[in-house]
Amino acid sequence: MMAASVVSAAAMVALGILSIAFLLTVYRVVAGPTLPDRVLALDMLVAIAIGFIAIIAIKTGFTLYIDIAISLGLVGFLATVAFARFILTQGQSDAVQQAGAGPDENTAAEGKKRRKHRGRKKEGR
Repeated sequence: MMAASVVSAAAMVALGILSIAFLLTVYRVVAGPTLPDRVLALDMLVAIAIGFIAIIAIKTGFTLYIDIAISLGLVGFLATVAFARFILTQGQSDAVQQAGAGPDENTAAEGKKRRKHRGRKKEGR
């Protein structure tokens, strides 16, 4: 009887801590200054949700919740990878826009500079 009350009390404390972590993480999703901060916070929300599911599985003794938590972990990982690829491609397109020209225009401009530079070397000989 004593072990059940200890597990119940520990589960309640863990739920309280996870609730605080959840609220702080939601704040980071809303107020995150950059997109990577928000993606990281969303990944953390998935981890906190897995914690909630695990604690509920312990409290109820229903082991199917563990399978749900594992599935959520896999989906959360794939979502994080997809967001990271999106951020990576968006960062590359931002760099091209900041340069003021597309990749074809940059290489054409560099080719003109090289031809001019070669012409100056030949004239100097």
